[in-house]
Amino acid sequence: MKNKSTNKKPRLLIIGCGDVGMRLLPLLNARFRVFAVARFSRPEEAAQVRLAGAIPLKADLDQPASLRRLAGLANIIIHLAPPPGSGALDQRTRNLLAILPHQARLVYVSTTGVYGDCAGSLVAETRVVAPTNARARRRVDAEQVLRAWAVRSDSRLSILRVPGIYADNRLPIERLHKQTPAFIEADDVWTNHIHADDLARIIVQTIFLGKANRVVHAVDDSQLRMADYFDLVADHFKLPRPPRLPHAEVKQAVTPMLWSFMGESRRLQNQRLKHELRMRLRYPTVQSALAAML
Repeated sequence: MKNKSTNKKPRLLIIGCGDVGMRLLPLLNARFRVFAVARFSRPEEAAQVRLAGAIPLKADLDQPASLRRLAGLANIIIHLAPPPGSGALDQRTRNLLAILPHQARLVYVSTTGVYGDCAGSLVAETRVVAPTNARARRRVDAEQVLRAWAVRSDSRLSILRVPGIYADNRLPIERLHKQTPAFIEADDVWTNHIHADDLARIIVQTIFLGKANRVVHAVDDSQLRMADYFDLVADHFKLPRPPRLPHAEVKQAVTPMLWSFMGESRRLQNQRLKHELRMRLRYPTVQSALAAML
C-alpha cells in the first residue's frame, strides 16, 4: 500500500541537491515523489538523500549524456544548480532544458547579483538587470534562456532572485578568524540576506503560488551594511570584530572573487514575497536568526 500511495504523488525533480535542497526534502516528501539530482561524489551523500525520503539520481549538468535518464521524469522542477565557473553562457541550464517536458512547472533560484552595483538604492523586481561580473552575467543568461524555453514549451517559470544565504553552518566564521577587513562606515555597502531554511520554504510556496514568468526577491527584512553584519556575527560568537579599512585598502587586501561581492551595494524590496507568495519568514532579520542560534 505504501508504494502505491507513493506512486500516486506528483513527481518533482530537484536539480542540484546541495544544502538548500536537503532542507527542501522534509517540506516536499508528503506531497511529492522527490527525485534529487547531484553529482554525489561520495556514497554517503546519496545515502543522506535516501534517508531524507527522496530518490537520489547521479547526474552532471556538464555531461549531457548523464541527463538522458531524467528526460520526462517529472513535470515539476526546482533548478538550484549554479552556472559553470567560467565562460559567458550557462551551458548547464541549456543542457538541462534539452531533457525537460512541455507544460512543466519550473522554479529557478537565481541571484540578486544580476542587478550589479545600485549604489545602495532600493531595488524592485522590475529594475533592469546590469551585471558587473562574469558570474552574474551567466545568471542573466540562464534567466533569459529559461524565459525563452517557457514560452516554447508552454511551461510556467518562476524566478527567485536570492541574496546572501546564511544559516548556522553558513556564517562568516572563518573570515572572522582570519580578520579579513571590512569597510569603514563611510565606504560601507548595503547587503541583503535570507536564512537557508526560509529560502527552502519560499521555494515550496513558489511551486504553488508563483506567477508565470515572474521574478520575486527571496530576501528578508534586514537593513544591514556589510561590516555591521560581520560585527553582529562576531559579537554573537564572541569573536574579534574585523578591522575596518577604507575602500581602496580593502580592495588590495581581498581576493578578486571576494571583492566582486563586496563592491556592490543595494537594498532589495520584498513586497512580492509577502503579498504574492504569502510568506511569513521564520527569521525576518539576521538578528532574529542569531538570537535563535543559542
